[in-house]
Amino acid sequence: MPNPKVGEHYGHHTLPEVIIFLCKVILCESAQESSCSPGFESELLVFKVHRDDLHKGKRLGRVIFNACDGRTRTLFQSADKRFDVDTDGTVILKRQVTLHEGHNVFSVDAWDSSGKKHTVSVRVERVHHHHEDHHMDTVMNISSPQMESPSDDQVLMFPKSSTGLKRAKRGWVIPPFNVPENSRGPFPEFLVQIKSDCSKEVKMVYSITGEGANLEPKGTFTIDKLTGILYVTRPLDREKKASYRLISDATAVGQNIRENPMEIIVNVMDQNDNKPIFTQNPFNGNVPEASEIGHEFMTVTATDADDPNTHNGIFTYLIVKQDPELPKPNLFTVNSVTGGIRVNALGLDRETLTRYTLLITATDMEGNGYATTGTAVITVTDSNDNAPQFEQSTHTVSVPENKVGAEVARLAVTDEDEPGSPAWSIKYKIISGDRSGFFSVSTGPSQLEGIITIVKPLDFEKNKQFILSVIVENDDPFVGSLATSTATVTVNVEDVNEPPEFNPKEKVINKPEDSPVDSELVTYKATDPDIGKSQKITYKIGSDPAGWLSVTPDTGIITVKSLMDRESHLVKDGKYRAIIWALDDGNLCFLF
Repeated sequence: MPNPKVGEHYGHHTLPEVIIFLCKVILCESAQESSCSPGFESELLVFKVHRDDLHKGKRLGRVIFNACDGRTRTLFQSADKRFDVDTDGTVILKRQVTLHEGHNVFSVDAWDSSGKKHTVSVRVERVHHHHEDHHMDTVMNISSPQMESPSDDQVLMFPKSSTGLKRAKRGWVIPPFNVPENSRGPFPEFLVQIKSDCSKEVKMVYSITGEGANLEPKGTFTIDKLTGILYVTRPLDREKKASYRLISDATAVGQNIRENPMEIIVNVMDQNDNKPIFTQNPFNGNVPEASEIGHEFMTVTATDADDPNTHNGIFTYLIVKQDPELPKPNLFTVNSVTGGIRVNALGLDRETLTRYTLLITATDMEGNGYATTGTAVITVTDSNDNAPQFEQSTHTVSVPENKVGAEVARLAVTDEDEPGSPAWSIKYKIISGDRSGFFSVSTGPSQLEGIITIVKPLDFEKNKQFILSVIVENDDPFVGSLATSTATVTVNVEDVNEPPEFNPKEKVINKPEDSPVDSELVTYKATDPDIGKSQKITYKIGSDPAGWLSVTPDTGIITVKSLMDRESHLVKDGKYRAIIWALDDGNLCFLF
């Protein structure tokens, strides 16, 4: 093949394009022959463990670290003290672990022979099926093709299309990597080295843009434009910003060579640097005194600025003190996860104690980290556990007949429930002895008395006595089995001397005006409703404007006293009106 000349075409490519293509092929081959680079064999290790195996002493699996010096033992350090890593890389549980979110992520560090620290992320996932065939649980090695090493001195290569990575509109998208928050430096602190696979053939210049670079918070990340080393310049705070999106570029000096932009996502790894905070203090709640065991009546809540998906942001609630400790010290319990407060024992009595104060803690790291203290003030509300009682169970009264609206009796009661509450508010009811509805009972102004009144006229001649049964209840139903108090009221009807009654009340007769004197016009007799008494009825003229009439006192016979005149001015529409009185021992009734 003849030597190519600048500007000559080979297929669809000019000479510079062919050179670039060859450069990348050569670098790819060179990378395969590169010397050993210390580090973990993968970026992320996933241990899948059945929940029954999350006990002390359980071996989860191994992390593999290549020190490139022939050593088979390495010093490892776990960021989560519940997990220990042996020198051969075996991860062992130091105590019982609960995965509330179904997983837990922590980091493991190792140091190579030069003293450099390398870090790998370990994820423990809970599975639902127990594989008894395997002594060690499943370990998944997740590595990124563009990473030569997942440790702190890792090199991040611009990917080729052959790696199978997803390509976005602006460039390559690679898996994110994690950086712990609150690092103490010294700063600037090395994060990763970015390299182009053409850097051995041509001089490349590197740059970054995006959040934390040229966008706020500016200057958090910098890059050495010649080496491609990416630095963080200050401690990161996950609670202020949990991730950063950077775009890295690489261009050749003096040549038209440029890598496609590569997106770098930096996730800030959470540390337990915040303590829980109660959302209010105190919390106020009400509990009915008759509540059953298990009744949840209020909830306390706390927040934590740390990552809620890690144990740093998962806290446990605990009641540490009950005041007063009467009638027993553990009347209440709190759900350690939700903060719901429930009744734990019987014995609440509003009539004895109306308020309790609970001292409650919320502790992160599932109860092993920072703790905060709050209070819950519980008011015991009234339940209708005391039935109202009549102060006197029997009453005997006398009332006159025919007297509507008269008060018959006042029935006083007592109630030990809270005054003014529905459990104390009282109502009365006549349950027997008044089929015809002569009486009504109402609640008096003080609420603690029932007032019986007459709503229909009583008639001594028909019923001389009533025996009323009255019960007293509350507006709220009784709690449990309580006896209803009953009072008996005997009402004796007093006889009243009632006046004689004419029937009909008005009597109309037709007589000629020339009826002779002493002639009989009509006999108009009255009757006495007091059938139990022997009384004499007498009659007399009550009103006779013209003086035309007379009445026989004993018989009620009305006769002509003087000649009547139809044309008299006292006659209206041909009618003359007179009033006759009927009297019995002083009482009278009149009409004519």
